Amino acid sequence: MYSYDQEEISSKLEVFMQMKSPCEQIVWDVLPSIRAAIAEELIKRGISQKEVSRMLGITPPAVSQYLSKKRGYNIEFREDIRQAIGVLAEDLIKEDIKGADLVKRICSICRMLQDDETACISTKCKGL
Repeated sequence: MYSYDQEEISSKLEVFMQMKSPCEQIVWDVLPSIRAAIAEELIKRGISQKEVSRMLGITPPAVSQYLSKKRGYNIEFREDIRQAIGVLAEDLIKEDIKGADLVKRICSICRMLQDDETACISTKCKGL
């Protein structure tokens, strides 16, 4: 039987919570930021929130939260990534891309961001 005092348990839990894996970082920060940027681009091009939700396969409340910066606002994209997001938005409007191809394109943008050594993806480097 292990015997830990409350302080030791609390300390171990704090260390565990700080160890966010790169995959968790992508799920919690990167993908929502990419989706938010795509949603913003589509809205700029005159697409309704309801249509944006359909195109991206997300709920209308998710689109609303992206647009109001309640989620998906953690990452500043460099220009080539913003351009890739813009091209993706145009392809969605033209209906040149759907389903699995959309996932591949979002993954491609995610990889571009992961290759960007200047990008601050971690909440640690943001002081949060």
